[in-house]
Amino acid sequence: MDSCRTQPAAQIQAILTGFRRQQPLRAGSLLVTILGDAIAPRGGSIALASLIALARLFGINERLARTAVGRLANDDWVTSIRSGRSSYYTLSANGRGRFAEATHRIYSAPIDSWNGAWTLVILSGTLERKAREKLSDELRWLNFGEASSGVFARPTHAADTVREELAQLGANNQLIVFQGGAVERESEATLVARCWDLAELARRYRRFIAMFEPVDQAATVADISGAVGETAYVLRTLLLHEYRKIYLRDPLLPNRLLPAGWAGADALELCRRLYIKAFQISERYLSESVQTMSGRLPPPSPDIYQRFGGLPTSSLRL
Repeated sequence: MDSCRTQPAAQIQAILTGFRRQQPLRAGSLLVTILGDAIAPRGGSIALASLIALARLFGINERLARTAVGRLANDDWVTSIRSGRSSYYTLSANGRGRFAEATHRIYSAPIDSWNGAWTLVILSGTLERKAREKLSDELRWLNFGEASSGVFARPTHAADTVREELAQLGANNQLIVFQGGAVERESEATLVARCWDLAELARRYRRFIAMFEPVDQAATVADISGAVGETAYVLRTLLLHEYRKIYLRDPLLPNRLLPAGWAGADALELCRRLYIKAFQISERYLSESVQTMSGRLPPPSPDIYQRFGGLPTSSLRL
């Protein structure tokens, strides 16, 4: 991988080397990032050979890639079709829904208003252990924290859809919901500390910043745009992959509940800057290198340009 300046490319290579050294190398998680970030907004379909080629850039060999995509198919993220000797994978309806939900969370602007209200959910004491664990995991995905055994809480935002979200879990008879209640200011810090480990989350955000900030400082838009498309694509994917792993664990608390100098805000801004720098050339690389059953990838959905508050479009030619 080359670029018009060696320093950014060398730093990107160092991040890539660190990723490849991870044990175990979680191929399935990376394929989810590739499919969700790059393929979902461009029709949602990809030739297996192209997916294997993209995965190979990150040190994932063909066997691991085939095994990982097979598991994604078993979990109803993708469906496959065979044409001659080639296989093609398309996001399933379930996969599209999952990616749409995750995309909204990752790329949307942070919540900046809150009226001090909370939503409490109490799990039924009659739930069996496995059902209780599954429901608890679903509540954490919805940004609830467990204040005490079976009692979950999260701030209630102005346009909250918590009742609709909880209804989709299909466990209405197993939940008691209190929505819009107030907590005394003196008790808020205690509630937050019980529900979420913000210190660990901040540590992970700071590690993300330490990993990618040198690239951001060394690389201008021109540096990335002048790079080989493969380099820009690797940067974009690793950036989003590492950010996604942290951000999807973030309860996205209102500013009032966060510690001063919250690292998550700096990580978001860094991710946004670097994503914009890599976006156009990485999209061109995808257009040139990825095949579908119908040929080249279709143009990206207009929604992609709304990511991180707006992406450049003027000079993109696919």
